[in-house]
Amino acid sequence: MARYLDSACKLCRREGLKLFLKGDRCLSTKCAIEKRNFIPGMHGQRRTKVSDYCRQLREKQKMRRIYGVLETQFRKYYRMAERQTGITGENLVKILEQRLDSVVHRLGFAASRAQARILITHGHILVNGRKTDIASYLVRPGETIEVRPKSREIMAIKTAFEVAKRRTLPSWLELDPTNMKGVVRSIPSREEIAIPVEEQLIVALYSK
Repeated sequence: MARYLDSACKLCRREGLKLFLKGDRCLSTKCAIEKRNFIPGMHGQRRTKVSDYCRQLREKQKMRRIYGVLETQFRKYYRMAERQTGITGENLVKILEQRLDSVVHRLGFAASRAQARILITHGHILVNGRKTDIASYLVRPGETIEVRPKSREIMAIKTAFEVAKRRTLPSWLELDPTNMKGVVRSIPSREEIAIPVEEQLIVALYSK
């Protein structure tokens, strides 16, 4: 399976904002955006004219990088969003937010979506009481997501969970912090998903 293996900080610098790909590091002074807030590469500090196509492409790349999906998978989600009723762009955001790795991160069991994917792949996460090792699994209303009892003492999970207590839990999720268990109350609305993306530009890109 293909994976992005280069520095995650380069992705934030390329998009010009924090994508929070490295958990606590993004909140510290070590964050690359704090030190070098310009596009990586020898021509990164040059001013360039931004076309409509460039803006559309950057929004698409930004969303892909926030959720950690590759181009082929992203196109699959876009086609899925097109087939659903409603606004295609909003449908796309909802589908990506329903991925298991995103939900695990939102519940605070992982410091980032990348860390959530590792926990899922290694079998530390249960869905409806069963081990699920597919990070792209789309959760549905009524399903429960929890940390496997034997995995609750893992330091990475405990640290991420303590930090997450300072964040606001999305209203479409419910959390039992004592048992590290969450419940999907409903499919999220676009207003409940706080990501800095203009999804209508992505629709315009793929509609050409």
